[in-house]
Amino acid sequence: RGRALAAKRASPPGDGHALLAFVSTAGGTTAWAQQTNAPAAAKTALTVTEITAGLQNPWGLQFLKDGRFLVTERPGRLRIISPGGALSAPVAGVPPVMNWGQGGLLDVLLSPDFETSGTLFLSLAEQRGLFKNGTSVARARLVMDGASARLEDVKIIFRQEPAIASTYHFGSRLVFDKSGALFVTTGDRSSEKDSAQDLATDLGKVIRIMPDGSIPKDNPFVGQGGKRPEVWSYGHRNLQGAALDPASGQLWTTEHAAKGGDELNHPEAGKNYGWPIIAWGTDYDGSAIGEGLTAKPGLEQPVYYWNPSIGTSGLAFYTGSLFKNWDGNILAGGLAGGVLERLVMDGGKVVAVEHLLTERSERLRDVRVGPDGAVYVLTDSPQGKLLRLTPGP
Repeated sequence: RGRALAAKRASPPGDGHALLAFVSTAGGTTAWAQQTNAPAAAKTALTVTEITAGLQNPWGLQFLKDGRFLVTERPGRLRIISPGGALSAPVAGVPPVMNWGQGGLLDVLLSPDFETSGTLFLSLAEQRGLFKNGTSVARARLVMDGASARLEDVKIIFRQEPAIASTYHFGSRLVFDKSGALFVTTGDRSSEKDSAQDLATDLGKVIRIMPDGSIPKDNPFVGQGGKRPEVWSYGHRNLQGAALDPASGQLWTTEHAAKGGDELNHPEAGKNYGWPIIAWGTDYDGSAIGEGLTAKPGLEQPVYYWNPSIGTSGLAFYTGSLFKNWDGNILAGGLAGGVLERLVMDGGKVVAVEHLLTERSERLRDVRVGPDGAVYVLTDSPQGKLLRLTPGP
């Protein structure tokens, strides 16, 4: 099993604070060529425009039809940003969040019928009782009245079970599939990593529900006693990136490893992605995870993994027309690495990688492709920014 050879410093588990620890893979071999450390892609010239700054730990980004942006801030605020960068007052009616550690207000997603219904979805760390908490998803209706905005008809449609006394590993991204079901990514809560293998929990899982919180009848564990019917896939650690391949409709995710071994996966119904039985990294103290295995029959291999870790965050497929050679590429943000990775795909595998934005040394929390074909990135800090990337100069 590979052992950590060097680390810059220790870090809280799983949110990309870690520090580029190099991990060898001695004792384990990759399942296919370029499963990690893919060769360099052609370089892209970028123009980076700062739309706004002063966002407090922004987490999730969506585009409004009139050119404005909807952004979550982890302390519990939802903001509207004008095309020129003006920041609104906080949207009223956001449900309470547990803003501690890695918790807070997380992702935001517009309903497919948002233009007529105003419906959106929020993921958040929710306090439950005195000490426990968990990832939850709220459905609400956004009402905009001139310069003010508020949420109405707020309802929690999903609560990760069981609740845990932890401030780590909440996930959480929201993605609609092509059938209209909603994927919710979760974390193992750090202290409960073995629960990622327990189908009686929602910990370390991809969840699939309907927009009203009901369970799709074609979920893989529906009707199986002792298994939660909302579970789509399992054996995950902390999934903070998710996107749908617009061509195939396949869900893709990125998840944090411990020290080395962040993963890119395409979770399929009922499959086991291995955590914490197999992993391509080590624990934070350099010790082996579990038995130190990188593969085992019946457990899925990642499509790609990062050694050293980049602290994977937002994920997007490029589908615009501004970047001429990027069609179908995956864009993956990095927190610890301060990098936007452009992954060139061929036949469902990564064949080349370009490292973007490294000169800025900023934690990159979310990445989205805008209606204009530009790439938009949120940086994660108490003075977080919304960046627009276009070709150039």
